[in-house]
Amino acid sequence: MSFVVRKTYYFDAPGPENTRDCARFARERAGELGLSRVVIASTSGETAGIFHEVLKGSGISLVVVTHVVGFTRPGEWEFSSKTAEMLRKEGVAIVTGTHALSGLERAFSRSGKVGGGSRTEAVAESLRRVVAIGLKVAVECVLIAADQGAVRIDEEVIAVGGTASGADTVAVIRPANTSSFFDLQVREIVAMPRVR
Repeated sequence: MSFVVRKTYYFDAPGPENTRDCARFARERAGELGLSRVVIASTSGETAGIFHEVLKGSGISLVVVTHVVGFTRPGEWEFSSKTAEMLRKEGVAIVTGTHALSGLERAFSRSGKVGGGSRTEAVAESLRRVVAIGLKVAVECVLIAADQGAVRIDEEVIAVGGTASGADTVAVIRPANTSSFFDLQVREIVAMPRVR
């Protein structure tokens, strides 16, 4: 039987202080595997700016997945328009799509009239609690990026997520569209918080 040995990084704690290291680890693993895309979550644009800086000149394309308009406040997009303009000029893809692992389901579970959880939310909660919040975010961003055509479903990507803000989890994922969720494969964990 054959196998490979790869380095995995464990952070002492989750949080935005791990963002620059995650960007470095993402670039490193993409280079080792010959991958051409890094998919990241970025709410305000700060994480996107850091990844753009670290990946610049590497030949690796950056795909930034943002919250939908109205995620926090009705009609408002949280992402910095100044950062979005700069990134787009640099050829960075910015994708905004409904959260694949909650979306409409969250409206039902939060409703006093309907209530209850859903299978989709159970999947999200399992990823958050059993592995890492950042892995749930990374998986969801890959689904959104695939649904928007920003990544191919037959090419592995580096996927990055975080806990509340910044980045603290890096994985190698073979994408899938949301409608084919069980075709998605988390193939490697590159970095994650050890204690969550």
